[in-house]
Amino acid sequence: MDLRTIDEGSGPPILIVHGGMDDGSAWTRVAARLTPRFRVLRPHRRRYRLDLTPPATLTEEADDILALAAGLDEPPLLVGHSSGAVVALEAAAAAPRSFAGLLAYEPPVTVDEPFDQSALRTARAAVDAGKPGKAVAIFERDLFGASLAAALLFRVVVTATPRLRAWVPRQIDDLRALDQLGRRLDTYATIDLPTVLLGGQRSPAHLGERIDALLAVMPNARKVVLAGQAHNANDFAPRALARIIEEFAVAVHS
Repeated sequence: MDLRTIDEGSGPPILIVHGGMDDGSAWTRVAARLTPRFRVLRPHRRRYRLDLTPPATLTEEADDILALAAGLDEPPLLVGHSSGAVVALEAAAAAPRSFAGLLAYEPPVTVDEPFDQSALRTARAAVDAGKPGKAVAIFERDLFGASLAAALLFRVVVTATPRLRAWVPRQIDDLRALDQLGRRLDTYATIDLPTVLLGGQRSPAHLGERIDALLAVMPNARKVVLAGQAHNANDFAPRALARIIEEFAVAVHS
């Protein structure tokens, strides 16, 4: 498999696994603050490669991350965001010695109940009906937990942006894949890597609850909260996010 990866900078490696509706470019400003000191790799997850049908499973994406890490001169710090953080958890659980450490930014892991299945079906039906804006509004409001105003704003942005529109079906399928993966806390409890579980102070409460569930079982994890931020600090606070990653990278690579 041809792994499309943005590879910049030099020094100890940091491998960033992007979240939904992205190709890694949403982390450009964070990466730019890290590359003076580190080699930063941002693979384009196969689920969000529109040239591939059907998209990859979460397990296959984790295998991609392991393959990329295996080709480096030393184990990287693994950084994952949102569903990409679940991919990172799966990769770290499969081969923890492949990584120097793990930073998981609000992974939507299953704790008790799966996501709202009715809302998921409604979002999928909107996709099938050719209404990606409606589908993403349902996703944001009823599945992710954003405010109605934020969901409607994102609907407008997605409707006006062809690249985002094209990723909406993959986003809905990504969420369904997380549900199908099921509850994996016992597996993640075997990850003994130095781990930062990162959350945003303004994120939906369920994301903080998922972080707390991981914190309770992972033996070498600590929680960090980004003050005043939500789920997309890579967009709105790249300097603060890069600082957290840099400090952790220095610690695990020393």
